[in-house]
Amino acid sequence: MFEGNRSVVLAAFLAALFLLRKFLDFRRAAASVNNLRGFRTLFSDRFIWFPYRVRGISPGLQSEINLYRKYKDFEESGGWDIMAGVSALPSSEVTLYLADPAVIKDVIGARARFPKPMGPYKVLLAFGPNLVACEGDEWKRQRKLVAPAFSERNNRLVWDETVRIMYDLFDNVWGSNDTVVIDNITDLTVPITLLVIGVAGFGRRITWTEDAIAPAGHKMTFKDALNVVSRNLFLQVLFPQWLLRWGTSSMRRFHTAYTELGQYMQEMIDARRSAEVKEERHDLFSSLLDANEGLAESGEKLTDTGLMGNVFIFMVAGYETSAHTLAYAFILLALYPDEQEKLYQAIKATLHDGRTPRYEEFSTFSYSMAVFNETLRLFPPVITIPKQSAEDTAFTTTNAAGERRTVPVPKGTYVTVHTPGLHNNPKYWDAPEAFRPSRFLGNYPRDAFLPFSGGPRGCIGRGFSETESIAVLTLVISRYRVEVKNEPQFAGETFEQRKARLLKSKLSVTLYPEHAPLVFKRR
Repeated sequence: MFEGNRSVVLAAFLAALFLLRKFLDFRRAAASVNNLRGFRTLFSDRFIWFPYRVRGISPGLQSEINLYRKYKDFEESGGWDIMAGVSALPSSEVTLYLADPAVIKDVIGARARFPKPMGPYKVLLAFGPNLVACEGDEWKRQRKLVAPAFSERNNRLVWDETVRIMYDLFDNVWGSNDTVVIDNITDLTVPITLLVIGVAGFGRRITWTEDAIAPAGHKMTFKDALNVVSRNLFLQVLFPQWLLRWGTSSMRRFHTAYTELGQYMQEMIDARRSAEVKEERHDLFSSLLDANEGLAESGEKLTDTGLMGNVFIFMVAGYETSAHTLAYAFILLALYPDEQEKLYQAIKATLHDGRTPRYEEFSTFSYSMAVFNETLRLFPPVITIPKQSAEDTAFTTTNAAGERRTVPVPKGTYVTVHTPGLHNNPKYWDAPEAFRPSRFLGNYPRDAFLPFSGGPRGCIGRGFSETESIAVLTLVISRYRVEVKNEPQFAGETFEQRKARLLKSKLSVTLYPEHAPLVFKRR
């Protein structure tokens, strides 16, 4: 009996000692940033098994709540443009969340001082190492290989092929229909950008009526395999391959899509490499392979696994970002018909004779670009940009009253660019919650706008995304008026309720609208 009680007392003592140590470590972590207000939780937002917001448990900033809260968390943390998240488990850590343009500019411009922590990018290593999920010398090698693919010649190809794809949609899919109902807007924008990345990314020219059936030797189409993998990449990090293969139906579907996509990529590499005539082509894939062959003598040539890692990033980044931004843009234009009319009149001023827009005219479609940028401001594809301090340093920030405060940043501190907070910071954006594209027609706070990250690690495919998106927006709005589909079950909703319903979002690799039925009516 006595021995049993002694064991219980010893266990209780050790537990109390453990809790005391955790408590003291937690207090020290908070004190290391001068007890800056923010989140105090058990787990950080890097704890992938609990990505939800529960007070005292997790900040949930890697979920849609981050988008909906915009700048509110900063306001509730004293109004400073930096807030601190301090977590206790598995070890005490500090994360500084930034909505201060000057501090962010310093962080993203100093790659050596604030490198990427590789943990959050494991999900992008599904098919091998790549430009996005690497740092240091490996990043330099990857960028040397990848950068030449994103050229002016490729942008021209993107424009010309996007125009061709849209005309194919108008003529052979929508045809003579005066009204086209799209039950979910991503059912339109995802195929558009997949067709664009197919030809401008990989030299695979596909029409709207093709690619509906999986080719011989495949169980899924290229389009379906890519879509399933990109929407469910987190499964690759959470579960082993054997469980994905034999688990739930969604796990098995992901495993099939993952296998199929790998097979498609390997086939493309093999076909391009074994082609007897290697004509000059400007798609990203061909440029990548050509650049890789040119690195053979220096010993920097990538293996097929290294190639596939970048091919996968091309595909996901090349279609997801544009597809989802276009979806949000069409929703916003449907919700705000006055803004849609301004866009239409601006397009009409350039294309008054109904002719085909040319790539040389890209800069004249300034209102299309303004709509695109305003959409990105409100719905940035990536809602957090993680960094980590490689040295002891400090940030100086301000609050709404203009007061200044210095925040110490110990080495190892996680530093996260809070994109929704930055894009909705009322110090830099007038009426930040309003959809107002005209704010991008003149001078705007460029350092407070970061949809494609920035600095040396800025998105290398920004020009690709902008080119195809402006072509799509311009061509669709020049021919069709976009409206919200009227549904009887929502007849009594207010404008704000309708807006919230249509813009309800989810987060996969990038942010996307969950379900938005729209109607396109011929002008």
